[in-house]
Amino acid sequence: MYDFITIGSATQDVFVQSDVASIVSVSQIEKKSEFMSFPYGAKTEIADFSKNLGGGAVNTATNLANLGCKTSTIIKLGNDELNSIIKLKLAQSGVDIMNVIDSDKHLTGFSIVLVSFQGDRTVLAHRGANAHVHENEVNFDAIKNSRWVYVSPLSGNSNKILDKVANFCKENKINLAINAGTTALKKGAKYFSKILSTAQIVLMNKEEATLVTKIHLRQDTKEQKFSKEMIHPDMVEMLKALRGETDTITVITDGKNGAYCYNGKNIYICPTFPAVVTSTLGAGDAFASTFCASMDKFNWDIEKSLKYASINSASVCTNFGAQEGFLTFEEIEARLKSKPDFKVTVIGV
Repeated sequence: MYDFITIGSATQDVFVQSDVASIVSVSQIEKKSEFMSFPYGAKTEIADFSKNLGGGAVNTATNLANLGCKTSTIIKLGNDELNSIIKLKLAQSGVDIMNVIDSDKHLTGFSIVLVSFQGDRTVLAHRGANAHVHENEVNFDAIKNSRWVYVSPLSGNSNKILDKVANFCKENKINLAINAGTTALKKGAKYFSKILSTAQIVLMNKEEATLVTKIHLRQDTKEQKFSKEMIHPDMVEMLKALRGETDTITVITDGKNGAYCYNGKNIYICPTFPAVVTSTLGAGDAFASTFCASMDKFNWDIEKSLKYASINSASVCTNFGAQEGFLTFEEIEARLKSKPDFKVTVIGV
């Protein structure tokens, strides 16, 4: 019996840090966008460079195993040199690799991660085999033998298995957590509402939540100063729109602004845990999987789970890699005790 099976992507991430990249901010009444830019046509020096394994399913499986959960993963790898490297790393991290799918037609996924001087990143991704997971390749017997299924973003044709996995979990009373990706979200609220009805926990970042709800967080104007409010009213509407009439616990992360959770009665506001940021890649995966593992371990205690998730995510941010800096439950608890003022705010709605 597994505690968790993760489903999603596996990649090799090549990190490129350049301190000459400019952050360009464009503001409109309804939204604010930021872009990483480089001098056009120029040869640009890089400050740092490294290679690491990544992908949503790999990152979350590795973190869950480090937290002491019995974990397996369903990913698809190409018939190339990365195949054995990823399998070996997963096995060394305590992740069962019996459910990994091999492909003779596609290469293993690959990403180039551009890291800014602020620590944030832009990812150039080649999906490869990640976009070609088919229903007949998924080991549903293994899923049936797991207490939780954690679905990380699925790309391309792989997204077609989401309905089948969600319905299978519902029929077999398996807890389902979904970290939605843009492929599913672009199908719209009507499609995604069906998925929400099957999941116990749904997590996404602010940009993804905006994509599915069509709700934008308005910028301050002369008449209205949203930034002075404890929680932006548009964020409240976004959380309510995502949950709808379901029993799903919805979580929206908002980078340095922290995370928000809604359970139908209360909205929980969790700040980011203090950390010196090196790179934010993998922080979302660490947050989401730690939140789910904590909810399972601590009897669905949302406040405690948000704190633990924020602490583990912050630890990942201090490292140059998506799987560096994972903490155990004991280490998370020790860091929480060192910051007794770190609190989650609860608002009844």
